[in-house]
Amino acid sequence: MHDVRRGSVTTNDGVRLHYLEAGSGPDLLLVPGWSQTAAQWRHQIEEFARTHHVVAVDHRGHGDSDRPDHGYRVARLARDLHQVIHRLDLTDVVWVAHSMGCALAWSYWDLFAGERLARLVLFDEPAVLIRQPYWPDGLAERLGALYGLGQIADVVAGLRDPGADAEALTAGFLDAMWTPAADDGDRRWVLARNLLLPREYAGRLLLDNVMQDWRDVLPAITVPTLVMGGRDSVIPTAAARSVAAAIPGATLRILSERGSHFAFWENPAAFNREVRAFLDTPASGRAGAPGSGPAG
Repeated sequence: MHDVRRGSVTTNDGVRLHYLEAGSGPDLLLVPGWSQTAAQWRHQIEEFARTHHVVAVDHRGHGDSDRPDHGYRVARLARDLHQVIHRLDLTDVVWVAHSMGCALAWSYWDLFAGERLARLVLFDEPAVLIRQPYWPDGLAERLGALYGLGQIADVVAGLRDPGADAEALTAGFLDAMWTPAADDGDRRWVLARNLLLPREYAGRLLLDNVMQDWRDVLPAITVPTLVMGGRDSVIPTAAARSVAAAIPGATLRILSERGSHFAFWENPAAFNREVRAFLDTPASGRAGAPGSGPAG
């Protein structure tokens, strides 16, 4: 196991962001999803620190970062990561994202035109999460947009209601993100990591995240991109297929065995193998039809 170091960066609005780092070499940034933490990238830190300088970030309010009462929006978190990249002088960054971390990558691209990014790895996030009533038949299914607005409004209201059992609500929300074979200890640990983000802030951020539509950003991405989904994920595999089809030259992989929304934890060998193969592919060789074969 590589020596994992802790550090922090202070944003322009005075928020201390905690990060983990290990290894040396090209820069690889691990970006967690909604309410997730840097520590949940443990298996990826161990693997990729063999060849890269790996940095895993706790977003504001998450993990071991400060918990201000402001800034729980996708655009602000993307700006935070822009500042992390500059403060640590990361260059030619491989941005590896889970869930909402993909939305942060798209927001970063929208705001900063992919500044300092060399590659993207996007795992398990639709370009649109909320189904719209005016869409033509079949569009929601093709995009993998899985939530109705009323459904997500109930979750957000429960998270933000001080009288509600937000811990039980969070546990139920997370349960759908594992396969039935997931270890109970892992489930409890991840739940505890999630609850480090105060539920009021979690509700604000979830609402902002689900209301975004990134379809106009995807065709503008110009770096080699790996898009992954999970066969067993709560996110339909159509989401990964749609995202990969929209990004020029993107590679598509669907994780099969234990391919849950938390496949990077449940099946790190398969997840890491696909990322490693992508990193070993020359950038000039990415063009062409996306691959769609299942991964183990």
